[in-house]
Amino acid sequence: MPAFSLEIIVVVLGLVLLMADAFLTRRSKDALAKLAIIGLGVTFLCLLFLVDKHEGQPYWGIYATDSWALFYKGLALLATMLVLVMAVDFAPVLRKYTSQDNTAAGLGEFYCLPVFACAGLMWMASAIDLITIFVALELVTMSFYVLVTYMRRNVGSLEAGVKYLILGALSTGFLVYGITWIFGVTGETNLAAIGAKLQNAAEFKTAALFGFALIMVGLSFKIAAVPFQIWVPDVYQGAPMPVTAFLSVGSKAAGFLVLLRVVQPFLDAEALRPAVLGVLAILTVATLLYGNLAALPQTNLKRLLGYSSISHAGFLLLALASSGGSPSGPGPWQTVSFYLAVYLLMTLLCFLVLTVVRSQGDSENIDALAGLGKRNPFLAFALLIALASLAGVPLTAGFLGKFFVFNLAVQAGLYWAVGFAIIAAAAAFYYYFKIIRAIYATSGTDPVEGTPEPAPLHSGGLLTRLAIIVLLLAVLAFGLAPGPLLALLP
Repeated sequence: MPAFSLEIIVVVLGLVLLMADAFLTRRSKDALAKLAIIGLGVTFLCLLFLVDKHEGQPYWGIYATDSWALFYKGLALLATMLVLVMAVDFAPVLRKYTSQDNTAAGLGEFYCLPVFACAGLMWMASAIDLITIFVALELVTMSFYVLVTYMRRNVGSLEAGVKYLILGALSTGFLVYGITWIFGVTGETNLAAIGAKLQNAAEFKTAALFGFALIMVGLSFKIAAVPFQIWVPDVYQGAPMPVTAFLSVGSKAAGFLVLLRVVQPFLDAEALRPAVLGVLAILTVATLLYGNLAALPQTNLKRLLGYSSISHAGFLLLALASSGGSPSGPGPWQTVSFYLAVYLLMTLLCFLVLTVVRSQGDSENIDALAGLGKRNPFLAFALLIALASLAGVPLTAGFLGKFFVFNLAVQAGLYWAVGFAIIAAAAAFYYYFKIIRAIYATSGTDPVEGTPEPAPLHSGGLLTRLAIIVLLLAVLAFGLAPGPLLALLP
């Protein structure tokens, strides 16, 4: 089967879910989520066993079927399935803020929209033309506009949606202007054709760099790079927990693949490479320092993880800024892809646990995790491993992701950037272990009132428990033996 049929399957699945929603009762919509998970799982199996790579040749000159595209399609499918698993456990909170009579009347669309966003993410993975990149990006962004504001009876969610809409529209304007400028300079929108024209970029160097800068503004918004990250903390805090997780992993993975594809023609042009690498290095340092230092005083879990997401974008940019050499070990594309894959695993593991805790409580602050080690040791251990991996503790997948980035940067001679990255990584240890301290070192007893410790927490539904176990094992396994994951990368 051709690779583009995967997107058709996912879109048809979304339409079927929307029609099925009309015939389900208002009491429960969980069947829609489970049907979506099954459908996406079947699509993932088709990706593994049935897709014809078309001998690496793009369809119509705009749709790539190379191994990179298939790898990122797999990440999009896995992320969406896990987000839907979270959504089922988060349903009680959604009902509270979407329905006046606490029914499941508004949940059907919430389970359908991630499927359409997944189709956009998959199309982004194969897009090799600036026009198709823009169309796919907007499909994803518009789905997120609705998902972020889905808790319409929650003021924070509405505020987050307005900020995301306004700033998203502004970034889209920059992106379109940049695409227009590059087309005016080269007369092409296909990335390969643009790369060929940029080989003579010495004749129009300033104009090409200006167009690159405009495109970087639009894409930096999508990947949450400084100084275009101002939407992240408020949107992450106000959005429903599963949507925050989806923004953190799915959107970032597709955004970085697009960034890799768009930046490559400029890096291949001798006249443009020094300026492009300089811009990437400056963005890297600013993103690393801002994301980690701003996270230090945070007390809201989702807001803290928002700043954490910014800091991880900095590490990914550091790998991209280290392009241009011949490194021993994984190159920039392999390093970014490996980092994104393990980032997906450890971040979704973290959010799965937080979703279960949030569905049984009323707070999203760090204090809500007080005494989790006693209330549910299984969830506490899973969250411990996820946070340790995010911090880069050895023997976890997150450590190897950071190690590959540092190795690449040192071989590229970016010692000054590595110094800033070490400072940022040290700051990350503090705020991640602040959460771990709350899990294990706080009893959960009110010292003033002397009230008893909260009742034990359940571990979520069967799908949630299975997902936590699988992700937990994957984070530990890839930290000890990354070979199977690296083997998936070209």
